Amino acid sequence: MTAMVRLAQANISYQVDGQGEGLVLISGTGGDLHSNWDHLMGRFTARRQVVRVDYAGSGKTQDHGGVLQVEALAEQVMSGVGAAQLGKFDLVGYSLGAAVAIYIAAQYPQHVRSLVLVAGFAYGGQSRLGMQSDLWLQLIQDDPRAFAKVILLTGFSPQFLNAMAPGDIQSWIDAICTSNRWDGISRQIDLDRRLDVREYLGQIRARTLVIGCANDFMVPKAHAQDLAEAITGARYVELQSGHLVPFECPDIFADTVLNFIESV
Repeated sequence: MTAMVRLAQANISYQVDGQGEGLVLISGTGGDLHSNWDHLMGRFTARRQVVRVDYAGSGKTQDHGGVLQVEALAEQVMSGVGAAQLGKFDLVGYSLGAAVAIYIAAQYPQHVRSLVLVAGFAYGGQSRLGMQSDLWLQLIQDDPRAFAKVILLTGFSPQFLNAMAPGDIQSWIDAICTSNRWDGISRQIDLDRRLDVREYLGQIRARTLVIGCANDFMVPKAHAQDLAEAITGARYVELQSGHLVPFECPDIFADTVLNFIESV
């Protein structure tokens, strides 16, 4: 069950599950603590106490409704972590959540035991990412179902999408259209195109794994490779998946994360 914590005139939703050493999961653009992670909880909570926090624009979190900054999202995540009374924890950030995790790892090194960055990017100002963000915002306004189709086309690998039954594809489209907070995801997409956390990469001291996705047309794997090169001692692995890797290959993804954070 989700709980709430107050921070700077915002009500932040978070959830704690399982027992053991702490594991914090940070969602991507448009995701929330349920949609990105619920299907993986059985794998993670069998061995860890898992904390998930919805930053502004996601889930039940409510804030001022204005322009988002990655620093504020990181503080919101840390408010949930604090409310859960975690000391040190392993930190997993997915997509936009990877940028939030980068900031946390740089600014709170005493808390982050290890860091996993999944399909992430440090800079959203490149022409292709910026064009994608602009297209997303236009489609959300004009044709949300077309937006959902673009997410599937660029989020899943061609092989995975081709293997899906038409009914399953329609279910995904329906889920994207009904589960999203359109005001919230629009604010997060606006942050995507302004994002720049490159200055924090050199400050990270935690053991780091960067996961790139071989068939990622949303955030091409070169962005993940750049993260690995910029973080001292980071390890890079590549999964045969599209950007929606927690859904396309959930078992391999969970095993990759758990094997790394539990390695000494």
